[in-house]
Amino acid sequence: MTNSGTSDQRPFIKSRFGFGLVLFLAIAGFLLLFEHRAHIPGDYYLLAGILAFCVGIHFFMHGGHGGHAHGKPHGHRKED
Repeated sequence: MTNSGTSDQRPFIKSRFGFGLVLFLAIAGFLLLFEHRAHIPGDYYLLAGILAFCVGIHFFMHGGHGGHAHGKPHGHRKED
């Protein structure tokens, strides 16, 4: 059997399950934010600043992507 290049499958979002999942996640997210807003400070700048600081420190401490040891022991130096 050959496939003529046309697909009868709908995108995930337009499927019944996809629509239900997106709707559930939207309602759950709204309720979580609504019910727990007392625990979140009114000024999100402090929370966002702390998060950005932590991500920035992690990024710069590793020297960007690929800054992990890659199998080399700590303290490994190039021999000149």
